[in-house]
Amino acid sequence: MDIWRSDRTGLLLVLGWLLSAGAWTAAAQNSCVDCHSVLDPPLKVSAEQHAVDIHTQKGLTCVSCHGGDPEAMDESSMSKAKGFRGKITRKDIPNLCGSCHSDTAYMRQHNPSLRTDQLSQYRTSIHGKRLAMGDTKVAVCVDCHGVHGIRAASDTLSSIHPLKIANTCSRCHADAAYMKQYKIPTDQFAGYSASVHHEAMTVRGDLSAPTCSSCHGNHGAAPPGISAVEAVCSTCHVVQAGLFDKSPHKKAFAESALPGCITCHSNHRVLRPNDSWVGRGDESTCVSCHVEGDKGFSVAMELRKRLAALELAITNSDATLKAAEQSGMEVSEVKLEQDQARDALTKARVTLHSVQLGLVDEDINAGMKVAAKTQVASTAALKERDFRRFGLGLSLIAILAMVIGLRLTITMIEKNGNR
Repeated sequence: MDIWRSDRTGLLLVLGWLLSAGAWTAAAQNSCVDCHSVLDPPLKVSAEQHAVDIHTQKGLTCVSCHGGDPEAMDESSMSKAKGFRGKITRKDIPNLCGSCHSDTAYMRQHNPSLRTDQLSQYRTSIHGKRLAMGDTKVAVCVDCHGVHGIRAASDTLSSIHPLKIANTCSRCHADAAYMKQYKIPTDQFAGYSASVHHEAMTVRGDLSAPTCSSCHGNHGAAPPGISAVEAVCSTCHVVQAGLFDKSPHKKAFAESALPGCITCHSNHRVLRPNDSWVGRGDESTCVSCHVEGDKGFSVAMELRKRLAALELAITNSDATLKAAEQSGMEVSEVKLEQDQARDALTKARVTLHSVQLGLVDEDINAGMKVAAKTQVASTAALKERDFRRFGLGLSLIAILAMVIGLRLTITMIEKNGNR
């Protein structure tokens, strides 16, 4: 019986070979770490790697993956009689990791919240399927999780922490030479790095923002098919997906086998949308399908016209409001109302996914009413300012006249007193 099976300690899988995964006592020797800590890479396993490894911390030892006897201080430590298996081949790594990670009863002892379907998912992935066909270049557990020094996913230094996942995937998928035989693009990471998703993740620190595994899955990684794209995007963009379902695009895209969301927004390079995408122009996404004269083009032009009208109304109102505020007028309540106009514009841009003028007009009209109201209030504040300035000017003139009159009176009195 293999030592790692009798111990039930093969947990090391998530990556492979925990050469140093020893949870030994202070009195016990570990010839594996003693030797491998002084070897050159790739055989080197430092004491530091060994100490931070999640498997070491859970009590696993080197024999959990490699077999052998870590207490023997001679070559017998690597004796086949003692179950030594040495380096685990790439094709055997998933099954080795799965020997623990698929054992629900065993895993519950260490981390009850950890899923135990990773191996079954991996077998359904493009990586797992190609490995089963003999392609050992595809990703296996250790390529993503590491070999020794494996950290928990929540550790910011982990290669599978949300902030690191894209970089981890890019080690293969951005390597044109490595990916050449698969004939798939290698610009995914470059596109993602320029996307709003990457900005939200890395700049704003939103760890819930999409990264590679959010759309493709992790252990069951696979490219979403055309019919699945909308479902993938709608896990976050629920409102937009509901509006798209009401749109004429829903049927048109299905009949033409076009992927819904990415036709306009792209897949990896998802940029921040703006109104120039609607209607005509170099940045328009509408003209990729519609030409001048067809119904879709006309609707797109009307949508762009309505958005532009509301944005202009808000801009004009903002300018008047700013002038009033800088003049010292109290306009804090008006500023709060103006936020409602901006919210209406944002809603209209979302409702745009329905491609229905009536629905978009509901938001546009609501925003126009607010913008008109704040424009009137801001203009009234400026008039009040002018009135106050006029009144202040008259008061200053009156005061100046009184001062001059008083001065003349004093002068006359002084002259009369000297006679």
